[in-house]
Amino acid sequence: MNTTDSTHSIDPAEVEKFSKMAAEWWNPTGKFKTLHVFNPVRLAYIKEQVTARMARDPFAPEPFAGLRLLDIGCGGGLLSEPMARLGARVVGVDPSEKNIKTARVHAEEQALPIDYRVTTAEALATAGEKFDVILNMEVIEHVANPAAFAKSCLSMLNPGGLMFVATLNRTAKSFALAIVGVEYVLRWLPKGTHQWEKFITPEELKGWIAGAGAMTLTETGVTFHPIANEWRLSNDLSVNYMVVAGV
Repeated sequence: MNTTDSTHSIDPAEVEKFSKMAAEWWNPTGKFKTLHVFNPVRLAYIKEQVTARMARDPFAPEPFAGLRLLDIGCGGGLLSEPMARLGARVVGVDPSEKNIKTARVHAEEQALPIDYRVTTAEALATAGEKFDVILNMEVIEHVANPAAFAKSCLSMLNPGGLMFVATLNRTAKSFALAIVGVEYVLRWLPKGTHQWEKFITPEELKGWIAGAGAMTLTETGVTFHPIANEWRLSNDLSVNYMVVAGV
């Protein structure tokens, strides 16, 4: 049974689903190959927004130096590691012990000092943890209580801080492309990776952000270009999109 109270948004079924694929995180042709292709556009967007909004030099060797960054639902560390290379003090959290073990081993191999923890956003918020940047990427559509989850995450932002949310819109187009196309036809992701009814509209997400006392600063769609085999920012928010929130 899913836990849906306001203090715990973890969906055990979702945790188990991704735990079973923990060994695949760093295989660019494995079950997470779509994320490997998706990563460049996410990283560029995060760097662009942080440096512009926090008045940092995007050409500096470590433009995120001095920033404390939280990567929620970090999985094997595909975002945590490049954030650490940009100079951020990274805390990566995931409720799956197997995911965290994979992330720790890979970070040690890369000599990256990332603080990986098996815990939840709610536990960190209760403990009074604070961050300058929070990455909430492809996570919120997998939790049991997304509104409460968003509120807990936003409560951890320092003044002037930024939270990035990447998720999927709940539209007929997203069902056709992200479920039928990606999981059943192209088989880029295992069947059942996503549940369409748990996808989140931009209006819902922005409502939760406002309800938590934060502001939506900007939003962008992300679309896949098959010939170039790359994701690009777009005005089309009907399937994949990203939102930046601030306090």
